[in-house]
Amino acid sequence: MSITNQVDVLVKGRALMLKLIGDYSLEQINKIPEGFSNNIGWNVAHLVVTQQLLCYKFSGLKVAVSEEMIERYKKGTAPNGYVIAQEEWALIKDLFVQLPVQLEKDYNNKLFASYSEYTTSVNVTLDSIEKAIDFNNFHEGIHLGVLLALRKLV
Repeated sequence: MSITNQVDVLVKGRALMLKLIGDYSLEQINKIPEGFSNNIGWNVAHLVVTQQLLCYKFSGLKVAVSEEMIERYKKGTAPNGYVIAQEEWALIKDLFVQLPVQLEKDYNNKLFASYSEYTTSVNVTLDSIEKAIDFNNFHEGIHLGVLLALRKLV
């Protein structure tokens, strides 16, 4: 599948997620249902951060998110009482929409010249930007499923 098609999948998947939670209040975005360790807001922000790490960091490029955001939403984290405020939620949603478009531009401008091999937690080894983009879409699908479960409980 071409990068244009993969980015199209990413853009459409993210649009679907935003549509599913579009009318949710900040209280709903931040609520952690019983039996879960995170919430809707964390999942969306985690996808923003993960895409940047998988595609940009391992390509040796500058990420478009702050170190604070990475530390708060990277793999292995949880909200731990942290509440997303309105301004941060607006930024997260903007990045969620804008960064896939930037990814395609950067790819087409041949910014991804190298890639540091990385083996994911599901034992998939990424050794190119193309594999990273493919895997990122798989990862986003997992979190779409989590989001679908969470939205029924908030």
